[in-house]
Amino acid sequence: MGSSLRVLGVDPGLTRCGVGVVDVGADRRASLVHVGVIRSSPDLPAAERLHLIAQGLRDAVREHRPDVVAVERVFAQQNRSTVMGTAQASGIALLIAAEHGLRTATHTPSEVKAAITGYGSAEKLQVQTMVARVLRLDALPQPADAADALALALCHAWRGGSAGSAAVTDAALTPAQRAWRAAEKARR
Repeated sequence: MGSSLRVLGVDPGLTRCGVGVVDVGADRRASLVHVGVIRSSPDLPAAERLHLIAQGLRDAVREHRPDVVAVERVFAQQNRSTVMGTAQASGIALLIAAEHGLRTATHTPSEVKAAITGYGSAEKLQVQTMVARVLRLDALPQPADAADALALALCHAWRGGSAGSAAVTDAALTPAQRAWRAAEKARR
């Protein structure tokens, strides 16, 4: 793919931790490298669950050699145990990246949805559909955690993570990417 950026996206969770790896070129075209989910049983102690997630992420980093790791930024939820598990898994992802000397970035769910669909409150099915379209997949990535990990990786690359992205003209962007670029310019 020429000069491309390889991004490992991580949708953190204790039961299902989504992992997606994409290559994104300077023209913002993307291709799928890997998608999967690291699973751990709720019946296991938290330390063992975190160990399984760490091992799965280490394996993904070693096998796919990303340039950067993008992780969903933890946000407030009503369910305290859910947010705690998500925060712990997020910390593991950031730790694994640091162990391998990789750059990291975090993005909120609304940032990811806006980057992928052009709408920060998009439904999961809309995100899955756009991820499948962008990556030219024959089917929607399943489960949703896997699609979210791919969306995180794409979001990071499109938000300026790839080399030469500033030189990309608006004509080369999708409507969602143009909307994101306009929002980024307005925010600055």
